[in-house]
Amino acid sequence: MATGPTPTARRAGPADAAVVLRLVREIAAAEGDVSDVGSDERTWAAMLARPDVLVLLAERDGEPVGYVSALRRLHLWLGTDVLALDDLFVRDGHRDAGVGRFLMTELARRVAAEDLVVRWEVREDNTAAQRFYRRLGAQLRTKVVAWWPPEAQRGLLGD
Repeated sequence: MATGPTPTARRAGPADAAVVLRLVREIAAAEGDVSDVGSDERTWAAMLARPDVLVLLAERDGEPVGYVSALRRLHLWLGTDVLALDDLFVRDGHRDAGVGRFLMTELARRVAAEDLVVRWEVREDNTAAQRFYRRLGAQLRTKVVAWWPPEAQRGLLGD
């Protein structure tokens, strides 16, 4: 557990693409899904320029220690936008030091004025994350996530 100065948070922009991509690869490796990362630095620069993409970087002494990423999208049932949280990641050596809570607080600070619901998925076996999110006041609901890759779609079409 790293201690030290309170982290700072800032919105990542296109110039941060390499840093964000490195962090995305770190979380993918930690989850055993590194082959799932198909984005590159150019793709990240374009995504970080979009107003509907929000990536907050937590930094200590100018070094990235974690991030939270989300995408603003329309929720048809609610008839309004929601924020779809994609990742919350804290680097090794900085976990259990309040960085995750700090990032979630910063996310709330940026969306609370609009009364946006924030939605995300958490792995069923990640009970530590579930406890963390419950302590923040999140409601956890059981749901199966379907993943329909293009090759399976083409199989259905006979292509």
